Amino acid sequence: MYKLLLAASLSCAVIAGVLLAMGNGPAAGPALFLFFALLALAVRGFAAFRGFAYTLWIFAAVTISMFYPQYFIQVGDFQLKKLIVPLLQLIMFGMGTAMSLGDFAAVIKTPRYVIIGVLCQFTIMPTLGFALANAFAFPPEIAAGVVLIGCAPSGLASNVMSYLAKANLALSITITALATLMSPFVTPVLMQLLGGQYVQVDVWTMMWDIIKMVIIPIVAGLVFNRLARGKAKWLDEAMPLVSMVGIAFIITIITAAGRGSLLTIGPALIAAAFLHNTGGYLLGYWSARLLRMDERSCRTVALEVGMQNGGLASAIALQMGKVATVGLAPAVFGPLMNVTGSALATWWGNHPPPDTEPEARRPEEGRRETGGGVPVQRAVPDTPIP
Repeated sequence: MYKLLLAASLSCAVIAGVLLAMGNGPAAGPALFLFFALLALAVRGFAAFRGFAYTLWIFAAVTISMFYPQYFIQVGDFQLKKLIVPLLQLIMFGMGTAMSLGDFAAVIKTPRYVIIGVLCQFTIMPTLGFALANAFAFPPEIAAGVVLIGCAPSGLASNVMSYLAKANLALSITITALATLMSPFVTPVLMQLLGGQYVQVDVWTMMWDIIKMVIIPIVAGLVFNRLARGKAKWLDEAMPLVSMVGIAFIITIITAAGRGSLLTIGPALIAAAFLHNTGGYLLGYWSARLLRMDERSCRTVALEVGMQNGGLASAIALQMGKVATVGLAPAVFGPLMNVTGSALATWWGNHPPPDTEPEARRPEEGRRETGGGVPVQRAVPDTPIP
C-alpha cells in the first residue's frame, strides 16, 4: 500500500509540474497538496523516512494556505490569527504537564554543561540571525523576524531529535526547560539590542507577553502534574498530538497572512533560514567540542542551538502586531529545522558514540510515542548530565 501511495504522490508532483510549466499556477495547488499529503502517508511505510511525515503534513498545509489564503485569514468576522497565542499557551501547558521540579535538579548538582548549553543558545543564534539579516539586506520587518527566531529559546523538537541522535537526552530536556523559563527576560533584551534598529521593541511589554504565553501556562502545567500525577494518562497521550496540530495551524495562519511577502522574498528567506539553522548546529557542536564536552553532549548542544521555538517567536510577532512580516522567518524556520534536524539526528543515530551504553541508547523510562511513531520524551532525566 505504501508503494502505491508513493507512486500516487509522484504522479501528483508530475501533474503539478506540468500545470506550473503551462502557466496554470492556480490549478497546480490541489495537485501539490495531494503530493505532500500522499507522500506523508507513504513515508510511514519506510523506517528511514518515517520521521519526516509530520514535516510533509506541514508542507501540505502551507501549500493550501499559499494557494487559498482567504480560508486561513478570517472566518466571518473572526480573524484566525487570534488563535495563535491560545494555541501556544496550550502547547506550553502541555510542556508543563510533562515536567516536574526534579527536572531542574541537574542544574544545581552539575551545572557546567547546562550553563554551556544555555549560553550557546542565547549567543550563537541571536548573533547569527543578526549577521544573516544584514547580509541578505532584508526589509526591516523581515530582518527583525530573522533576529527574533534567533533570540527565541530551543523548542521541544530538540528533545525528540536528541533521543533519535542518541545524544544526552537529560541534558537536552534541562537546557530546553531552563532556556524556556529564561526567555521572558533574555529574549526581549536581545531583541532590543539586535533587532531594535529594524522595528520598535518595547522590552517590558514583550517581557510580560512572554510571561503570559510561556511562564504562566508552564507553571499551571507543573501544578496540574503535581496534583493529578498518574490520574490523567489521557493527557499524556493527547498533548503531543495537540502540540503538533497547534504548531502546524500556527504556521499555516502565518503563511496565509504573509503570502504577499513570501512570494517576493521567499527563496532568499528560505536560504537565510537554512544557513541560520545549519550554522546553529555547526557552531553549537564545535563550541561544545572546544569546551571539552563529551560527544553525546556535543550532539545535544548542537541540536539545542540549531532548533528554535518557532511557535513562541510567531506569537511574539503577533503581539507586536506584525505577524505577516516579522512572523514570516519563524514560519519558514520551523518546517525547515524539522527536515534538517531529522536528517542529522538519523545520521547520528546510525553512528552512535563509541562510549554510548545500551541503556543510554534506548532510554525507555517515561518514553511514549505519538501516532506517527515519533518518540516524545517525558521530561524525566534518564541519562546523566556530567
